[in-house]
Amino acid sequence: MVGRIGGLWGELMAEFLGTFVILAFGDGCVAMAVAALPGSGRAATPTTIFLAAGDWLLIVFGWAWAVAFGVWVAGGVSGAHLNPAVTLGFAVRRNFPWRKVVPYWIAQVAGAFVGAALVFLVYQSAINAYDLAAHTAKSSGQALASYSIFATFPAPYFHGSVGGPLIDQIVGTAFLVMLVVAVIDARNTAVGSNMGPLIIGFIVAAIGASFGANAGYAINPARDFGPRLFAWLAGGKGGPARDIHRHGRLPLQRLLLDTHRGAPHRGRDRRHHLRPVHRRRAARPAEDGRTGQRPIEETPPGGDRVPNKSGSGS
Repeated sequence: MVGRIGGLWGELMAEFLGTFVILAFGDGCVAMAVAALPGSGRAATPTTIFLAAGDWLLIVFGWAWAVAFGVWVAGGVSGAHLNPAVTLGFAVRRNFPWRKVVPYWIAQVAGAFVGAALVFLVYQSAINAYDLAAHTAKSSGQALASYSIFATFPAPYFHGSVGGPLIDQIVGTAFLVMLVVAVIDARNTAVGSNMGPLIIGFIVAAIGASFGANAGYAINPARDFGPRLFAWLAGGKGGPARDIHRHGRLPLQRLLLDTHRGAPHRGRDRRHHLRPVHRRRAARPAEDGRTGQRPIEETPPGGDRVPNKSGSGS
């Protein structure tokens, strides 16, 4: 359907749907780990979460599939930026039109917001059950566990500082942009067929496995801000309400700092094209005895003629 909508509107719809898919599956897997599995009797207690590495792997690979599917949804229409940092980086260094930057950002944040809203709609009963069992009502400002379904925040060992989490997020986002550009660069060892989205999902999994615990590896301002805003509007008060002002600044800071990291300069953005092989008739009128046709010779651009497999070329 998106492919039938041409021009900028089609691209914006693709960015919206791609980011929506990322958040629906990404926040969905966190809701499973935090609220649905404990609340449905699949954990030791109704409030037992994150007691083993397996819980983290559920989230790491859930987000990997989410990103892969989001890229598959949007890639053929908009290029699947799905991340304001990627869009801005391409505008600065890859000749992406500046007039599209803000519309792309709006579509990405809107898609993330609606994806988070869908997760809340599906898991609202599980979330309420968890908050009730943990005695953490939304209005108390202590419902950080259920709030973490939609938003990320630094680990306690940072003691409320911003510098450490900011460095963590810069590193994660820089790796994301750099590795995505490496994967899609045809001059590099480019992935075959349409496997690019899956490899990008693996990149997200690697970042989550290696850099995830410090601050939740949002590594995407739209993925971070859209659901954070939704969670606040859906009833987060007290601590979560303050959180949107404190840690909600990190996506914007990362966006500005990561623009000059990862994506190569436009002067180096030369795509490698496979040189076509021009096929033409041989100059001499000899006949191929097996086919009754003149032999076909292959001539690379600017190169010498290469005889065909029959060996009848000169």
